[in-house]
Amino acid sequence: MRTAAEGLKVLGAVTLGALTALAGALFLLLTLPFVNRPCVRVAAARLAALEARRLRLDTTTLDALGGLDTRPARYLAARVPAGVLGGLMVALLVIGAGAGAQITWAWARDEPFDGMSRSLPLVLYMVVGGCVLLFMDLSGLVGVHALERRLAGRMLGPDRTEMLERRIAELAESRAGIVAAVDSERRRIERDLHDGLQQRLVALSMLIGRSRRGRPELLEQAHQEAQQALTELREVAWRVYPSGLDSLGLGEALAGVAERAGVPVTVVCDLPGRPPMAVETAAYFVVSEAVTNAAKHAAATLVRVEIRQEEDRVFVRVGDDGTGGARPSGGGLSGLARRVAALDGVFDVVSPPGGPTEVTAVLPCG
Repeated sequence: MRTAAEGLKVLGAVTLGALTALAGALFLLLTLPFVNRPCVRVAAARLAALEARRLRLDTTTLDALGGLDTRPARYLAARVPAGVLGGLMVALLVIGAGAGAQITWAWARDEPFDGMSRSLPLVLYMVVGGCVLLFMDLSGLVGVHALERRLAGRMLGPDRTEMLERRIAELAESRAGIVAAVDSERRRIERDLHDGLQQRLVALSMLIGRSRRGRPELLEQAHQEAQQALTELREVAWRVYPSGLDSLGLGEALAGVAERAGVPVTVVCDLPGRPPMAVETAAYFVVSEAVTNAAKHAAATLVRVEIRQEEDRVFVRVGDDGTGGARPSGGGLSGLARRVAALDGVFDVVSPPGGPTEVTAVLPCG
């Protein structure tokens, strides 16, 4: 059913394209003397945008549709032959379908068609020939549709030099973001070690010293301090890199995050297999940071984590029922955004005042 629906969409797009090709040719003929006027260029861009929507292209990636570029007019001229070819394919399909219906109707009533009476060899000949012609015509329709999409992308989209320049700029920005994120994480770890673990170890040393001077009752307190120091050290180590990812996988590692969260956390990890390590690591840190923020700053009572994979992308969603107001520009969330951007992913935070908060990340696996 899905294939048939897609086929009907292609047939409709090619049929409409044949009509708009004629309309585009008429527009170009009427406006040819005024082609350099801004109003004509704007009208050509609007017609080209309609063609892009007909072909189900993302118009935001076609930069020729904005401004007063001359490329839309050139595209309208270049697509006229493709539109005419598509119209011929549709016409052949209609003629073939009509001929097949007439033959079937005549032979079903045991009447001759064009002087040909029904016989088994003739029926087989017509069926085989009709199937071959239908296959060729449908292939032509698909080919015309693909040609039009490629033509629109080539003539209306950025040229290869511009794409390379944009990619270089994106890589430079993401590299700078990674460096900033690493430096920010190092500062966080240093603060955790200095303000938490180091002070706890100093207190532990003092307790042990006092117990050695005749205060054995302090040994129990020293033991508790040592246990707490080990817990904090383990938390810092997991923040640097979750070693459980290597052996346990993403689902089990996130189960550990849920256990340490301090609030009820449900984790639904639906992955057909293990994604690349960089994707697993990024997904882990997105969930870990979002859960930590929900527990410490949003007063959440429930956090839900959903991870699924569709084709070559991993979708991560963390939602909570907290007070909201999370700022994407904050240190932790901005670091996550840079980490996701380094993988060519998409990171988004929706957190209106009063809640709820939803953190999403889309990570490509290819």
